[in-house]
Amino acid sequence: MELGIHRQVNNKHFKMKSHKYEIKVEWTGNEGNGTLNYTSYNRNHEIKSVGKYDAIHGSSDPSFLGDKSKYNPEDLFLSSITACHMLWYLHLCSVHKIIVTEYEDNATGTMMEDNNGSGRFTEVTLNPTVRISDKNRIQEAKELHEKANKMCFIANSCNFEIKHKPDIISD
Repeated sequence: MELGIHRQVNNKHFKMKSHKYEIKVEWTGNEGNGTLNYTSYNRNHEIKSVGKYDAIHGSSDPSFLGDKSKYNPEDLFLSSITACHMLWYLHLCSVHKIIVTEYEDNATGTMMEDNNGSGRFTEVTLNPTVRISDKNRIQEAKELHEKANKMCFIANSCNFEIKHKPDIISD
């Protein structure tokens, strides 16, 4: 049975689709004493999902005694925003017949830590460099980043602004 929520927009009735995701996170950092104290364990873990190619090896940020060679939740959060935006952008370009030949984004994000140890991301800036085949469509290609941001599932789930500084070049 398909799950769905119904909504009405401009006197049209839409059935919203519901998508479910499952992830398994397994802590692999017990060094023999469990969580006896803050420094008695490491933060290593594996992120897995049925049918996926390989596990993601994670840890915490080195600021919180993590392994800097592994992805941390903050890295994965920023990469989720970046990848979702890119996928929407590529879709919109294909719909508008703008041919993208290269896409690279060096995104940045800032997380603020509170006095009690909690924290939150306060900003993310996407810095995509996009190569398109038609130099006459650079402005249109640039404008599609705003639409991609409005469509992005992850960006729509955030409680802060996601900024864009695209650089569009042509062949």
